[in-house]
Amino acid sequence: MRSLAEIVLEAESTLSVIDDLALLEQAKAKYLGKTGELTEHMKGLGKVSAEDRPRLGQEINLAKEKIESVLNAQRDSIQQRKLASKLAEEAIDVTLPGRGRSRGGIHPVIRTWQRVEEIFRSIGFDVADGPEIETDWFNFTALNQPDNHPARSMHDTFYVESESEEPLLLRTHTSPMQVRYARMHKPPIKVIAPGKTYRVDSDATHSPMFHQVEGLWIADNISFADLKGVYTDFLRQFFETDDLEVRFRPSFFPFTEPSAEIDMRFGSGPLKGRWLEISGSGQVHPTVVRNYGLDPEQYIGFAFGSGLERLTMLRYGIGDLRLFYEGDLRFLKQFA
Repeated sequence: MRSLAEIVLEAESTLSVIDDLALLEQAKAKYLGKTGELTEHMKGLGKVSAEDRPRLGQEINLAKEKIESVLNAQRDSIQQRKLASKLAEEAIDVTLPGRGRSRGGIHPVIRTWQRVEEIFRSIGFDVADGPEIETDWFNFTALNQPDNHPARSMHDTFYVESESEEPLLLRTHTSPMQVRYARMHKPPIKVIAPGKTYRVDSDATHSPMFHQVEGLWIADNISFADLKGVYTDFLRQFFETDDLEVRFRPSFFPFTEPSAEIDMRFGSGPLKGRWLEISGSGQVHPTVVRNYGLDPEQYIGFAFGSGLERLTMLRYGIGDLRLFYEGDLRFLKQFA
């Protein structure tokens, strides 16, 4: 068995040159481990005389302290070098120019939404908001759409699983707000209801989620002439031009009678001379007026529904509806 002085001398020279923590711990085991050389010296204390045992024990502890001192110093040195290396790798060059915080902008569809609200508020219309998950009654039945109506098909409508006896669905239009608002207010009723709507449809001009604005004016003598005047004036204000024509083309909607598609065409610009469908409209059907809780013999009025994306595309000359929802900053920055 080697002397304590030899063990300490070798340990100091060996440990002081190791630069890896794992190797350092392996070297430590040679001297201080369960089978290390100092441990063997400790085990041998039982074989010496009682007079020599305290002196030898003290010498072993002193040797152990010297080795642990070198071990701890080398461990700290390795950790400091490792930390310094990591900091050097992750150093930040503070002399580089900072990255400015860019300004956001309002989405083009929301710009249209705000503009529509502003125009209709200016002529006395209220703005209503309601649930996007609707009951079958408010979305279909109250609006005179029978049980066999195509819009009730699972292929056309997003239905929602529910324990309720009445089916629930993501509203297919904002028209349910006609009924909800009219049942809570007394005539005359002038209101628009902008919001999100949902249908199973997706292509360059359709999206499964889109925005619509519903308009309703109910009183004791509101005619088709009022509808024409209000909507024509709205289009001229929205597009900021008087150089456009508006026509009402006979159509069919279950919730209005008579019904009309509203078309418009510009007198100048890229779309000059081209008729474009812009909205559905009509006199509110007597059955729907009854579902408002009103007497159709006393009250009459008109309703219309317009797609906000369609208005936005025409205002800004956008050809593909999907651009609104792709999140491409190159497109959106045009409106910031």
